[in-house]
Amino acid sequence: MSRKQPHHSKQFKLDAVNYRREHPDLTRLECAKNLGIGLSTLARWEAQFRDNDGDIPGSGSGNYATDEEKEIARLKRELRDAQDALDVLKKAISILGKD
Repeated sequence: MSRKQPHHSKQFKLDAVNYRREHPDLTRLECAKNLGIGLSTLARWEAQFRDNDGDIPGSGSGNYATDEEKEIARLKRELRDAQDALDVLKKAISILGKD
């Protein structure tokens, strides 16, 4: 069974980097523990922040510019799956109804 990783919003990532910058007295590990994230995760977000001129790229899966676009794509997939299931049920009813 694969472990599902939590997806943090872009705003959470930016807030985490800012939290680290606002608390220079805390180590990176202490900041990560306070935020409930892993040390390597915080370090990766800080590197992305540095490498992208104070910004952190959006979601990693897919080519979605915003979280809203990602949600729309998810809902479209969910709708398509529900329509497919409905089509299968309609066919089953028509086959069973012929008896």
